[in-house]
Amino acid sequence: MSKETKDPHAPAAEGGGTNAGASVNTGVAIVGFLLCFIAGIALMWGFDQHRLKSGDIAADTEAARSNAAWDDSESPVPISSKDPVWGKRDAPVTVVVYSDFQCPYCSRVEPTLDQVRTTYGPDKVRMVWKNNPLPFHQNAKPAAEAAQGVFTLAGNDGFWKFHDTAFKNQGALSEDSYTKWAADAGVKDAAAYKAGLDTHKWADKVDKDLNDGKAAGVQGTPSFFVNGVFINGAQPFDNFKQTIDQELQKAQAKIASGTPKSRVYIEMTKDNKKNAPAAAKPEQEDAKEDTTSVFKVPIGTSPILGSPNALVTIVEFSDFQCPFCSRVEPTLKGLRDKYGDKIRLVWKNEPLPFHPAAGPAAEAAMEVRAEKGDKGFWDAHDKFYANQKDLVSGQTPNVDGIVKMAAETGASADKVKKAITDQTHKKDIDADQDLSEDFQASGTPHFFVNGRRLVGAQPQEKFEKIIDEEIAKAQSLIAAGTKPSEVYAALTKDGKGPPEPEKKDVPKSLPTNDPAHGNMNAKVVIHEWSDFQCPFCGRVEPTVAQVMKDYGDRIKFVWHDLPLPMHPDAPLAAQAGREAYAQKGPSAFWAMHDKMFTNQQKIKRDDLDGYAKDLNLNMDKWKAALDGSTHTSEIEADKKAGNDDGISGTPAFLVVPGSATSGYYISGAQGYGKFRKVIERALSEAGK
Repeated sequence: MSKETKDPHAPAAEGGGTNAGASVNTGVAIVGFLLCFIAGIALMWGFDQHRLKSGDIAADTEAARSNAAWDDSESPVPISSKDPVWGKRDAPVTVVVYSDFQCPYCSRVEPTLDQVRTTYGPDKVRMVWKNNPLPFHQNAKPAAEAAQGVFTLAGNDGFWKFHDTAFKNQGALSEDSYTKWAADAGVKDAAAYKAGLDTHKWADKVDKDLNDGKAAGVQGTPSFFVNGVFINGAQPFDNFKQTIDQELQKAQAKIASGTPKSRVYIEMTKDNKKNAPAAAKPEQEDAKEDTTSVFKVPIGTSPILGSPNALVTIVEFSDFQCPFCSRVEPTLKGLRDKYGDKIRLVWKNEPLPFHPAAGPAAEAAMEVRAEKGDKGFWDAHDKFYANQKDLVSGQTPNVDGIVKMAAETGASADKVKKAITDQTHKKDIDADQDLSEDFQASGTPHFFVNGRRLVGAQPQEKFEKIIDEEIAKAQSLIAAGTKPSEVYAALTKDGKGPPEPEKKDVPKSLPTNDPAHGNMNAKVVIHEWSDFQCPFCGRVEPTVAQVMKDYGDRIKFVWHDLPLPMHPDAPLAAQAGREAYAQKGPSAFWAMHDKMFTNQQKIKRDDLDGYAKDLNLNMDKWKAALDGSTHTSEIEADKKAGNDDGISGTPAFLVVPGSATSGYYISGAQGYGKFRKVIERALSEAGK
């Protein structure tokens, strides 16, 4: 999950020490005392103003957080400073997230929540986490208690780091993992944390969240309240945007009429509850899926199981290591047994990044197919799911085990191993993942039944309801003269296709002398607006590095500074990067860039001075530049160019083909697939 914005990093209070020393007369002593007193008051005020970063309370302990306690329990959806928060206290829109660390739909919606934070920023949107562990997720409540413990001991910053790690490693929820993740998130007292887990110290807060959610009408996960307006399930970004935009307008009107900003959430939730329509009964676990809309999902050259004349085509986006994909396999077999040649399955690879064996298994299965056809693919498919636990060894892929299973289908073990090593079928797997993104099929398993979406390991009767309806439609088409082999195309021809990627104009005010690397004459240029203290800018760095590795001389990458106001260390860090650039050119800039992102928690002045010495910069020039903010005009020029284009958050990217006057816009710390898709498109338009 930027327009900046995702998990917060609470800034430490900045302050200078004043040592008056011994006084030779009472007047000087009094003046010194008064100056110190005033400076202390100013420092306290400054700390209070900066205590929230992206809405996070900069606290290492519960006691420190209590100094800034607030309570909106008067709201129909009660929240308080005892809840993990992202965003500013007086943001006009509050999104309360009821979620479950083991729920696959909660994991699936996380990129959407990232996009919300990226799009609106902490000044406009505040997010509040509420635990809602479902009873049939055995690891969910322990994970909720563990996360709450991190919040207690390491504040908001620590909580969101733990939150991200838990969702990225959803298959590894365990006490050993919680202890490690907590330490990584900033919990310093491991013994206190372990004792808290053992005694269920934080269970009461989790239970309170559950009770509050139940009272507010929460019956499954994920569930959301946007200023009290209920959103059920892993909905797409546009659904959130529509509600948030509406609530922003209403909140601004409320503020203009005299409502204090600190009361906006309470008043808005009360109004929205009073005006809310009667709520529909939610599904047991998650969102009520839209199973009526039809999407035009291409079959392409993917593996197929079933007759080409089948009346119903089920396109499945899946992952060999995903436990939910394994869970749905008996259902799919039951459907094949019941419907026979009336249905066919089409496989699309969607190896999720937090499943280390998923990619190697996908490569192996596709190599088996290359050698043994579709039958070989489905044989490998069955073996992988039947022996899913053997795909991994600890937290790493069990390549030997994967190769052995693949070879049991009759494929060459050497070729399978080479395919895994060389990523022989990467192009086909990438195409499937691009398609998944196009149709918002994030998370696995994800199905389209004659183009109708069905999400997750659903029970067989849910499939059957849609299949029976589609068989009737198909039979009507055939009776009217459609060939059986053309039924799928006929039923989906008017379906929804993938949306066009967002574009923005190249701002006319864009500086032409900013730091760049790659091929200076490349036909595709990637512009990035970034902030050295922004956690999402840090998070996207490995993706950017992968882009540079894969595309090399085919792209040019340009840096533009956009230090955000909620990051107190970002302006000085931007000056540091620019001074390195001024003294020693692009290579020094990128070296300083790497040092600051690698040590993102250490970009105070002393830290920056150390990095400058490491790079053998002229320290007299360095001191003068940073003390005098020499490069402010360059940084402001970057900011103006971004703002002229509607960019006010970080990271933000513009991928421009050739000499085009517009480019493809990527907002936030998106995954590699998003970059690959628009870069390939830009390369094609630029003639490569």
